[in-house]
Amino acid sequence: MLPNANTPKTDSGSQNGKRPFHSPSPQSNKKQKLMNGSAHSYVQLQEERQQLPIYSARKKLLQQVQRLASAIVIGETGSGKTTQIPQFLYEAQMHRNHLIACTQPRRVAAMTVAERVAAEKGAEVGELVGYCVRFDDMTNENTRIKYMTDGMLLREAILDPILKRYSIVILDEAHERTVHTDVLFGVVKAAQKQRKNRGLMPLKIIVMSATMDVDHFSQYFGDAPVLYIQGRQFPVEVLYATEPQSDYLFAALVTVFQVHKDAPPNEDILVFLTGQEEIESAVKSIKDIAQDLSQDYPPLVVCPMYAALPAYHQLRVFQPTPKGSRKVIVSTNIAETSVTIHGIKHVIDTGMVKAKSYNAGSGLDLLRVQRVSQAQAWQRTGRAGREAPGSCYRLYTEPEFGKMNINAVPEIQRCNLASVVLQLLALGISDVLSFDFMDKPSKDSLEAALQQLEWLGAVAVADCSAQGKLKLTAVGKQMAAFPLDPKLAKILLVAREHNCLDEMLTIVALLSVESILHTPQNKRDEAVAARKKFVSPDGDHLTMLNIYRAYKSFNGSKQWCFENYVNGRNLKLAAEVRKQLHEISCRLQLPSNSCGRDTTPIRKCLTAGLFMNSAELQKEGKYATLITRKAVAIHPSSSLFMCKPACVVYTELVQTTKCYMRDVCVVDPDWLTEAAPKCFKKKKMST
Repeated sequence: MLPNANTPKTDSGSQNGKRPFHSPSPQSNKKQKLMNGSAHSYVQLQEERQQLPIYSARKKLLQQVQRLASAIVIGETGSGKTTQIPQFLYEAQMHRNHLIACTQPRRVAAMTVAERVAAEKGAEVGELVGYCVRFDDMTNENTRIKYMTDGMLLREAILDPILKRYSIVILDEAHERTVHTDVLFGVVKAAQKQRKNRGLMPLKIIVMSATMDVDHFSQYFGDAPVLYIQGRQFPVEVLYATEPQSDYLFAALVTVFQVHKDAPPNEDILVFLTGQEEIESAVKSIKDIAQDLSQDYPPLVVCPMYAALPAYHQLRVFQPTPKGSRKVIVSTNIAETSVTIHGIKHVIDTGMVKAKSYNAGSGLDLLRVQRVSQAQAWQRTGRAGREAPGSCYRLYTEPEFGKMNINAVPEIQRCNLASVVLQLLALGISDVLSFDFMDKPSKDSLEAALQQLEWLGAVAVADCSAQGKLKLTAVGKQMAAFPLDPKLAKILLVAREHNCLDEMLTIVALLSVESILHTPQNKRDEAVAARKKFVSPDGDHLTMLNIYRAYKSFNGSKQWCFENYVNGRNLKLAAEVRKQLHEISCRLQLPSNSCGRDTTPIRKCLTAGLFMNSAELQKEGKYATLITRKAVAIHPSSSLFMCKPACVVYTELVQTTKCYMRDVCVVDPDWLTEAAPKCFKKKKMST
């Protein structure tokens, strides 16, 4: 069981160079074989299945699920619910020869769990057990257990609103409350009701999580019964800081070495930080300090963990720690629920996470560092108790913990809803303001999304504040065909007018994957110098295009990627994404063409989709967004960081010490007026 309010706590410590804790705990590639070992023999895997806590509850669980239309399953971390419940349902023939869907908020979870379950069934991935994530479908006509991201099931619902291929839909990790998950709740609930009203085969819904607001979920799904599954979580001692930490990164480093000093070797440490740059900085610092302590303490194996990390580095996280050594994993929130790392005995929780934040009034869509919720904090704590008793060091005080939100604010209430509204309209839901959301977003956010779609030409709306039922335009229907943000879909559609679809497919594919740049903290200067030959004076999108062209000219050489500090795994994924986008473009009969080395058509296309993300240089030498007049700056990682172009568009804003524009492109102000005359008056912009 995850610890509760009665978990033993020890409060101590301070900041400014002093140890934040002075009372440590007493014990102080898609077919790759994954951490639990797909390479295990079939017999071994069956033995491991039978040792899972959920296995003894199999008979009773099936009896309960058999009689229920909807159920909420709370299974403690490590109980085996994600891998076993779909198998139980299949083995009991409850699927009625239809598909069992098990949705995941993250693609890495869908892929890794499918690998494991396929191995347990003695099958290849893509046969009986498969997965489907964006731009990667490993299923066939024989697949019966299908792990998939919630976004992919949503896309299927556009073509089949009652989900007739499925007999059971399992919504896993429901507590994460991503945008797609929340929309899927309403879509699946509606499909279940429609099938019942039309006398069709019933649709069974199972909602699963390790922790959630049980009553809220139960009420939403018609007072669905809650089934509890015993886990094997070991006790975790929680230690709070006695004073607020002004620098959580420094406090994390101090705590790592406090644990390293006091705890026996082979008790590994997991540190939660917020993003790649922060993690790389921490990893370098830990390695540097560990070198100075090498004669007095066990060796440290330090591993970063974040989504953009190359595959060969990610594998190090799951490798056994050498005897007599200690592994320190520095990770984003990807390690909260999506992956399981063996050997963790100590968790260091900074209490911070990078999350989307959208303000409909200002129109600003930011990625910012903020406090986690109490539920997220307990998820992190639970990582220390998977295999044995452990300890969690919280770099915040107990009163600070008490002030945190109990649950994270659902993403649907803090993000730009343009994609959501486009999907709902594509599903045939014309009255989006009345959609059955579990937690309804504000009317202002929905109306702002409608206005953005109108500006993009996806809906014909005269007055977004006084709308009843809406329909997509021909352009909107084509935009909905792409599994992309509406702005990126619009970029591809206008490429036909500028004869540069080949280039735009590449750029949009690159924007659809994690960063293609790999910049180690200790080799930043070398990485920048190696990539200088690719830099375009027109901005980051053209620079990325140059890198991709060079990558393809060297046939995706790993050595070339290594020498130029680019992420070969993400470039390979971008190539796969591009292929999928090209196939969709062909279905939409978009002409395939190229503008060669002329960047003007490319920048005009980017303007047509990103005009809402535009900024101009002010007289005092700083930038302000054109629509909201927000003060912004070019991100230090941008190829334009030392430049001062008069007018730019950008892919996203990131809030750290400043509000930074990321992925910046130089544009002509007149192009903005041409792209969105309703947004920009025909006037000379200030320079």
